Amino acid sequence: MAENPLAGSLPAQALEGAGGRLREANLAFANRYPGESGRRQPVHTVYGGAQLFRSDSVGKIGTVARRALEEYAPEPGVFARALGLADGFAETLHARVAEKLAREPVEDFRIDFEDGYGNRPDAEEDGHAVSVAREVATGMGAGTLSPFLGIRIKPLNEEMRERSVRTLDLFLTALLDCTGGKLPDNFVLTLPKVVIVEQVTFFADVLDLLEERLGLEAGTLVFEAMVETAQVIISPQGSPLLPQLPDASRGRMIAAHFGTYDYTAGVGITAAHQRMRHPACDFAKHVMQVSYAGTGIWLSDGSTAILPVPVYRASPGAPLTAAQERENHESVHRAWKLHFDDVRHSLVHGFYQGWDLHPAQLPTRYAAVFAFFLEAVDAAGERLRNFVQKAARATLVGDVFDDAATGQGLLNYFARGINCGALTEEEGLQRTSLTLEELRGRSFVKILRNRQ
Repeated sequence: MAENPLAGSLPAQALEGAGGRLREANLAFANRYPGESGRRQPVHTVYGGAQLFRSDSVGKIGTVARRALEEYAPEPGVFARALGLADGFAETLHARVAEKLAREPVEDFRIDFEDGYGNRPDAEEDGHAVSVAREVATGMGAGTLSPFLGIRIKPLNEEMRERSVRTLDLFLTALLDCTGGKLPDNFVLTLPKVVIVEQVTFFADVLDLLEERLGLEAGTLVFEAMVETAQVIISPQGSPLLPQLPDASRGRMIAAHFGTYDYTAGVGITAAHQRMRHPACDFAKHVMQVSYAGTGIWLSDGSTAILPVPVYRASPGAPLTAAQERENHESVHRAWKLHFDDVRHSLVHGFYQGWDLHPAQLPTRYAAVFAFFLEAVDAAGERLRNFVQKAARATLVGDVFDDAATGQGLLNYFARGINCGALTEEEGLQRTSLTLEELRGRSFVKILRNRQ
């Protein structure tokens, strides 16, 4: 029997080797899964063909979006009923959507040289790459660009690889020449139809070379990979390909965007059944979530292809009949409801960003996002307030509270809601008992440390 019943059998030095190996593995894991960065993530990306982009495109999109809301839902009750919402916060929702469309109608815009642009003669695409760069430069100077901006090039398959790289090279060279070496804020590239890891590795190599030649700081050019093929979900070897992409990008990949219609077509789903809420899409998006959970890589859902546009258009001297106007309203409201439900489905499943293809989709994009946050703000606030109070009294182990991820998730809820305009900072403060500094700091662990 041991003389000291509290003495263990393992001296500290006995575990030095194993402990050192575990420490290295733990640190490597923490480095790969740092969690959310706290940076603002846009709630959507508006895609538009490069041939149509102008420095004032965002303002024009906002005008069309506001006109759609004013024409087809001038009153809060009309808007709420069209979307299947109760009248409880109809006025608040309508007012905040209208304010958002006036203040910041587009959060993220992607100038498209792929599907929204098509295949054109090389000389024409060369010209557009340069003219679009000049329009972006003009928008930078005038302050008319969206807070987030980027371009989508063509795929890096053998048919399009040279064309894709040339477009990117011409665009960046012309843009930096116009701006004195400056890129727009939150500038990102979009790489479509990834099917093999080598395409991501090649793209990282191209960006290395462009930064060197254009005098950009290493790591400046970042991109989002599009998940729109079956092969990027499961490789030919039978293993998931998505987890390999961040390493292949050498830190340049910051987001993954789902391509609804290319993906569903690629797995054999007919056009009549290609939709965002198809079970095949949910499967692919869940693989995306599992692959990138905790990495800080942003996820985005796809788009609703049925657009909220009227059936009939008035012409000079030929106004619409009452029946035609009624049919126009019904058509727009049906498309709004579909879009609203698609966005809500994305939000419920943890995708806080998606694509929009038409200005008239912006009212329902913001309505769905705002309603999602407004409906749960009281319960989330109470949970976070109670959680902070209890956690602050608990014992910290290694300076990290055991359930910090839960608290951080609740804090992220308010950060996302405030970032997009669904919630105000005042509402966050009232419901959480946090200070303004704590709310803006967006770190649950720091809140606990400061309250110890």
